[in-house]
Amino acid sequence: MLSYIALGLLIFVALVLFYGIIAVHDIPYLIAKRRDHPHQDAIHIAGWVSLFTLHVLWPFLWIWATLYRPERGWGFRQLQDAQLREQLELERLRDDLERMRARVAVLEASAPAPPRDGEA
Repeated sequence: MLSYIALGLLIFVALVLFYGIIAVHDIPYLIAKRRDHPHQDAIHIAGWVSLFTLHVLWPFLWIWATLYRPERGWGFRQLQDAQLREQLELERLRDDLERMRARVAVLEASAPAPPRDGEA
Protein backbone atom coordinates (compact mmCIF):
# COMPACT_ATOMS: atom_id res chain seq x y z
CA MET A 1 0.00 0.00 0.00
CA LEU A 2 2.80 2.46 0.83
CA SER A 3 4.36 1.75 -2.57
CA TYR A 4 1.23 3.05 -4.33
CA ILE A 5 1.13 6.17 -2.15
CA ALA A 6 4.82 6.82 -2.88
CA LEU A 7 4.22 6.27 -6.62
CA GLY A 8 1.22 8.65 -6.56
CA LEU A 9 3.24 11.27 -4.70
CA LEU A 10 6.12 10.91 -7.15
CA ILE A 11 3.78 11.37 -10.13
CA PHE A 12 2.13 14.37 -8.45
CA VAL A 13 5.50 16.06 -7.78
CA ALA A 14 6.65 15.40 -11.35
CA LEU A 15 3.46 16.95 -12.77
CA VAL A 16 3.72 19.99 -10.51
CA LEU A 17 7.36 20.56 -11.48
CA PHE A 18 6.54 20.15 -15.17
CA TYR A 19 3.65 22.64 -14.92
CA GLY A 20 5.78 25.02 -12.85
CA ILE A 21 8.52 25.12 -15.46
CA ILE A 22 6.01 25.85 -18.21
CA ALA A 23 4.31 28.53 -16.11
CA VAL A 24 7.62 30.24 -15.33
CA HIS A 25 8.54 30.30 -19.01
CA ASP A 26 5.31 32.13 -19.82
CA ILE A 27 6.10 35.06 -17.50
CA PRO A 28 7.86 37.17 -20.20
CA TYR A 29 4.93 36.57 -22.55
CA LEU A 30 2.44 37.64 -19.88
CA ILE A 31 4.46 40.80 -19.23
CA ALA A 32 4.57 41.53 -22.97
CA LYS A 33 0.84 40.90 -23.30
CA ARG A 34 0.00 43.19 -20.37
CA ARG A 35 2.16 45.98 -21.83
CA ASP A 36 0.75 45.49 -25.34
CA HIS A 37 4.25 44.76 -26.62
CA PRO A 38 4.50 44.79 -30.44
CA HIS A 39 6.58 41.57 -30.37
CA GLN A 40 4.53 39.56 -27.90
CA ASP A 41 4.04 36.64 -30.28
CA ALA A 42 7.79 36.37 -30.88
CA ILE A 43 8.42 36.47 -27.13
CA HIS A 44 5.88 33.69 -26.63
CA ILE A 45 7.46 31.45 -29.28
CA ALA A 46 10.96 32.17 -27.97
CA GLY A 47 9.78 31.17 -24.50
CA TRP A 48 8.83 27.74 -25.83
CA VAL A 49 12.14 27.48 -27.67
CA SER A 50 13.89 28.37 -24.43
CA LEU A 51 12.42 25.24 -22.85
CA PHE A 52 14.44 23.16 -25.29
CA THR A 53 17.64 25.22 -25.10
CA LEU A 54 18.20 24.69 -21.38
CA HIS A 55 16.65 28.08 -20.55
CA VAL A 56 19.45 30.10 -22.15
CA LEU A 57 17.06 32.52 -23.86
CA TRP A 58 14.74 33.10 -20.91
CA PRO A 59 16.61 35.99 -19.17
CA PHE A 60 16.87 37.80 -22.50
CA LEU A 61 13.15 37.31 -23.07
CA TRP A 62 12.44 38.85 -19.68
CA ILE A 63 14.56 41.91 -20.57
CA TRP A 64 12.99 42.13 -24.04
CA ALA A 65 9.47 42.02 -22.60
CA THR A 66 10.14 44.64 -19.93
CA LEU A 67 11.86 47.19 -22.17
CA TYR A 68 8.67 48.28 -23.92
CA ARG A 69 6.08 50.48 -22.23
CA PRO A 70 2.89 51.58 -23.95
CA GLU A 71 3.02 55.20 -22.75
CA ARG A 72 6.58 55.84 -23.95
CA GLY A 73 7.39 53.02 -26.38
CA TRP A 74 10.97 51.89 -26.10
CA GLY A 75 11.72 55.01 -24.07
CA PHE A 76 14.99 56.12 -25.63
CA ARG A 77 14.00 58.36 -28.50
CA GLN A 78 10.93 59.78 -26.79
CA LEU A 79 12.99 60.93 -23.82
CA GLN A 80 15.46 62.71 -26.08
CA ASP A 81 12.59 64.30 -28.02
CA ALA A 82 10.99 65.50 -24.79
CA GLN A 83 14.26 67.07 -23.64
CA LEU A 84 14.70 68.74 -27.02
CA ARG A 85 11.13 70.10 -26.89
CA GLU A 86 11.74 71.47 -23.39
CA GLN A 87 14.95 73.13 -24.53
CA LEU A 88 13.25 74.72 -27.55
CA GLU A 89 10.36 75.92 -25.36
CA LEU A 90 12.84 77.45 -22.91
CA GLU A 91 14.63 79.28 -25.73
CA ARG A 92 11.29 80.55 -27.07
CA LEU A 93 10.34 81.84 -23.62
CA ARG A 94 13.72 83.61 -23.28
CA ASP A 95 13.20 85.29 -26.66
CA ASP A 96 9.70 86.38 -25.62
CA LEU A 97 11.08 87.79 -22.37
CA GLU A 98 13.75 89.80 -24.22
CA ARG A 99 11.15 91.20 -26.64
CA MET A 100 8.91 92.21 -23.74
CA ARG A 101 11.80 93.88 -21.93
CA ALA A 102 12.66 95.86 -25.06
CA ARG A 103 9.01 96.85 -25.50
CA VAL A 104 8.73 97.99 -21.87
CA ALA A 105 11.92 100.03 -22.25
CA VAL A 106 10.47 101.76 -25.35
CA LEU A 107 7.17 102.44 -23.56
CA GLU A 108 8.93 103.82 -20.49
CA ALA A 109 11.09 106.09 -22.64
CA SER A 110 8.11 107.51 -24.53
CA ALA A 111 5.83 107.97 -21.51
CA PRO A 112 5.83 111.33 -19.70
CA ALA A 113 7.57 111.36 -16.37
CA PRO A 114 5.14 111.02 -13.47
CA PRO A 115 4.80 114.08 -11.24
CA ARG A 116 6.81 114.11 -8.04
CA ASP A 117 5.17 114.55 -4.66
CA GLY A 118 5.92 118.25 -4.28
CA GLU A 119 5.02 119.16 -7.87
CA ALA A 120 1.55 119.61 -9.24
